[in-house]
Amino acid sequence: MKRRVVITGVGSVTPVGNDAATAWQNVLAGKSGIGTMTRLDPEQFSASVAAEVKDFDIEKYVERKEARKMDRFTHYALASAFMAVEDANLKIEDHNANRIGVWIGSGIGGMETFENQFETFQKRGYRRVSPFFVPMMIPDMATGQVSIYLGAKGVNSCTVTACATGTNSIGDAFKVIQRGDADAMIAGGAEAPITKMSYAGFCANTALTTNPDPKTASRPFDLNRDGFVMGEGAGIVVLEELEHALKRGAKIYAEVVGYGSTGDAHHITAPAPGGEGGARAMKIAIEDGGLSPEDIDYINAHGTSTEYNDKFETMAVKEVFGDHATKLAISSTKSMTGHLLGAAGGVEAIFTVLAIKDGILPPTINYETPDPDCDLDYVPNEARKAVVNAAISNSLGFGGHNATLAFKKYE
Repeated sequence: MKRRVVITGVGSVTPVGNDAATAWQNVLAGKSGIGTMTRLDPEQFSASVAAEVKDFDIEKYVERKEARKMDRFTHYALASAFMAVEDANLKIEDHNANRIGVWIGSGIGGMETFENQFETFQKRGYRRVSPFFVPMMIPDMATGQVSIYLGAKGVNSCTVTACATGTNSIGDAFKVIQRGDADAMIAGGAEAPITKMSYAGFCANTALTTNPDPKTASRPFDLNRDGFVMGEGAGIVVLEELEHALKRGAKIYAEVVGYGSTGDAHHITAPAPGGEGGARAMKIAIEDGGLSPEDIDYINAHGTSTEYNDKFETMAVKEVFGDHATKLAISSTKSMTGHLLGAAGGVEAIFTVLAIKDGILPPTINYETPDPDCDLDYVPNEARKAVVNAAISNSLGFGGHNATLAFKKYE
């Protein structure tokens, strides 16, 4: 008998707000967090817009001395995890610490730290490199620091699957609880990639939009899309075994019922033709959740605003859902948040469960010119009230990683 798993807490730091409630309100209002890049000199790059986190103060959560020993991606993870655990009203104490775990991933980890320390090394030699260089840079340090600060001593792991990281992390943590290895897991993704080399790399592989207008730069499924907008932040959820949650009177956002994870075995950056790998991930998640395709009311799409992703993801949805594809609603919240890479799946899982809980679908903004290859219902430009009994969230990453989570209204 599979143990049932529910979401009891959410926390996020995003370009559209530094907590989950604010981010959700802004997304429903169609407010974008994208602007002309301020952290780097936009004149140095082919792309000039970014979805930056604004007015974030790590010292609300961690003392300055300790914060200086962490990369920015760990700051975002810690703040989001603290908020999620507080939202869940989950007390981690000696009697339950061993049964509460952490599974937070990052696509690239501490790139900012790496760049800064390499510059120091070049100018001043190895003796001036920070002793905290390695623990600041490695991608597993977000999950490590969250575990240390919260005292969670259960399963502690880190998934690195590029842009599928956040979704894989929540899915992997879901399976930990389902099989009985933990009673609760703090899970999601964190990323701080707005750095010189990350930005240069994505410009070099022509993945980023060259549209200089922040208002229209991210336009998933629109005919005139030309690349994604780089974003940053973190999205963390508290997953809990149902009986454990009920026993302590926790509020329940939604139930996690299915998880699908596949590989394209095709190309380092391009999705498999027709979105074949993504289609399999969706099918597996739906079947794992004991659902049929017709049960799904809403999809939070990967929807990056790149030519191939949006076209192939649409093809994959048609492959999985058949006639039902035209009846379900799909949106890409990346139209407002930009693409948070390894954190995207964490933030989008939160948006998906809030859509179920509140009965409202977030829009895909900047949808102006329909693309004949993308001809489904993308909830264009305005949020929409709807009964959402079941929904899925998709994430697809470089390396051919595909991940899907299936959620259901808790009953």
